[in-house]
Amino acid sequence: MNKVYPDAASALAGIVKDGQLMAVGGFGLCGIPEALIDALAASGVKDLTVISNNAGVDGFGLGKLLNTRQITKMISSYVGENKEFERQYLSGELQLEFTPQGTLAEKLRAGGAGIPAFFTKTGVGTLVAEGKETREFDGETYVMERALLPQVSLVKAYKADKSGNLIFRRTARNFNPAVAMAGKVTIVEVEELLEIGEIDPDSVHLPGIYVNRIVVNAHPEKRIEKRTITEKAGV
Repeated sequence: MNKVYPDAASALAGIVKDGQLMAVGGFGLCGIPEALIDALAASGVKDLTVISNNAGVDGFGLGKLLNTRQITKMISSYVGENKEFERQYLSGELQLEFTPQGTLAEKLRAGGAGIPAFFTKTGVGTLVAEGKETREFDGETYVMERALLPQVSLVKAYKADKSGNLIFRRTARNFNPAVAMAGKVTIVEVEELLEIGEIDPDSVHLPGIYVNRIVVNAHPEKRIEKRTITEKAGV
């Protein structure tokens, strides 16, 4: 089975549709599938519910899909660096399911592991728990959270072999493995494609069984979200 596609647009073809629940890897701008997001913006699909830790920044990453109004709902844990996200939410144009970061990660991990729901103390007694089942365990109250099962997952990895075994690079691993595992169809953007057998099995971060399609983007922009420079003393 050939999993390798010549470009991001062809990797998305026949998969992405209006109204889908979609998950996108990354943390801030670290480890986001830049080429796949651009191709998604160009595809014109709309009414998307997107699961992602955040929504990029204005005009970059998922921020592009906010500008084109292709996203109608975000399931996120952080929204602080995107003014357009803030504007659309406050004006009622964008729905938001605000989710604690650890809970969001576990919702995706549980989805990939075939676990439909789990109990957590996070959010008990807050708006997060409203309308959800709670239960007592060992004298403590926990709230039940449902797993997330995106129809499509878009993921960024550092290297892949042609069977889809993945290596992530340092902190770019972040949400990407959980997003990949949870998706019914997972499309991965990589910087380097290797032949089968070139990756040491002990070095595989995520096995290819979770990967359906692969596209190479050898030179992503990797924009820095917020550049902070420390001046030398006395300068």
